Amino acid sequence: MPDDHRQLAEAYLAMLNQHDPNAVDRFVAVDYINHNPFVPDGREANRAFWAGFFAAFPDLQAAMEDLVVAGDRVVGRFVYRGTHTGPFFGIAPTGRPIEMRSIDIWRVREGEFVEHWDELNMLEVMQQLGVIPPLDLGAQGQSS
Repeated sequence: MPDDHRQLAEAYLAMLNQHDPNAVDRFVAVDYINHNPFVPDGREANRAFWAGFFAAFPDLQAAMEDLVVAGDRVVGRFVYRGTHTGPFFGIAPTGRPIEMRSIDIWRVREGEFVEHWDELNMLEVMQQLGVIPPLDLGAQGQSS
């Protein structure tokens, strides 16, 4: 079973690097539950999200930095790098490079991902896109 679960994470990574949203058919259940505020439940919503993400970052490359398989859970730590050349959540293309990191946890049933949780560094991504100014950590603790 752990090798099967590992193959699901590898299929996810291949989908990212091949920019093939239709590849979700190989590893995402039709009734996928997604605990991510950016992506609704279901395989079709997952496919649509990735199609839009690849349009926004057409040169996207991803790497899996860690993978842990335990029981029916698969946990991966990923890094994504690309250039913002298409609309992304209503943000016009900036031409800026981004580096996004995620920690994803999937629940597996019958050879498919059926449920998903993740943590993303979206604050940093929005700062990289220039939508949110960088934090001024030097000002922390100073009073005016």
